[in-house]
Amino acid sequence: MTELKSIIVDNPIEKISRVTLNRAEKRNSLSANLRAELFEVLEKNDQDENISATIIRGSGKAFSAGYDLTGDPSEKDPYYTASGLGYWPRHVVDGCFKIWDLAKPVIAQVHGYCLAGGTELAQSCDLIYVADDAIIGYPVVRNISPPDNQFYPWVVGMRKSMELMLTGNSMSGKEAVKCGFANQSFPAKKLDEEVLKIAINVAGVPQDVQQFNKRAVHRQMEAMGIRSGIRAGTEMQQLSMHTKSAKNFFKKVKEEGLTKALSDRDSKYGDYRENKKKI
Repeated sequence: MTELKSIIVDNPIEKISRVTLNRAEKRNSLSANLRAELFEVLEKNDQDENISATIIRGSGKAFSAGYDLTGDPSEKDPYYTASGLGYWPRHVVDGCFKIWDLAKPVIAQVHGYCLAGGTELAQSCDLIYVADDAIIGYPVVRNISPPDNQFYPWVVGMRKSMELMLTGNSMSGKEAVKCGFANQSFPAKKLDEEVLKIAINVAGVPQDVQQFNKRAVHRQMEAMGIRSGIRAGTEMQQLSMHTKSAKNFFKKVKEEGLTKALSDRDSKYGDYRENKKKI
């Protein structure tokens, strides 16, 4: 394995691998390098007979605030996606289904901010456990586009999806459980402990049986059209990138910087970057 720079991997308990996103100074924004390391470890774990489940969590005060919009252009994407219009949302969805298609369960452990691409990473996992006070949302819908991975209607239903997409507002961990985004929520201080308990339970099922348990649910979702639905959503995202509002936002980023552009976006709502109780 290559030397890891953006994640930390440990084995807190036998048969369990834990991946910690380690860019706390940037709220664990998902750079190309971080994603490359993450997928490398996930694929390695899937082939390791000593690992039965993987936990993904974030360091510092957040799970992940989304994709790194100020990333190093020299960093290569972690896997190939055909080029052309809609490359990025199709690339994101490819990553989702890479995790989806792994034989072994992957568990998202979410605290603090879980925004935009952070929500897409979490929803790619098989199980999601969150801190009660986590802040989960997709603020990008306010001025750029719908999600790259349009999982919301499949996971939380039409009405809640509409609310999240038409407002860009966030939901707490407790709210995320009520609407179906997450499995359970716990006090932040107990999150590590509780997720490990669940991971032990998951890892206790024999691997040869567990892969079919996981696929049994996925095949039913696929029969209902989840793969084709999410794939179709990539074109909607790409179309939105050509709107006047999206172009104006990226022009502002170029002229005034990302921080100012995001602060201006959130200022009239008083949340995310303009929340007085910032994480």
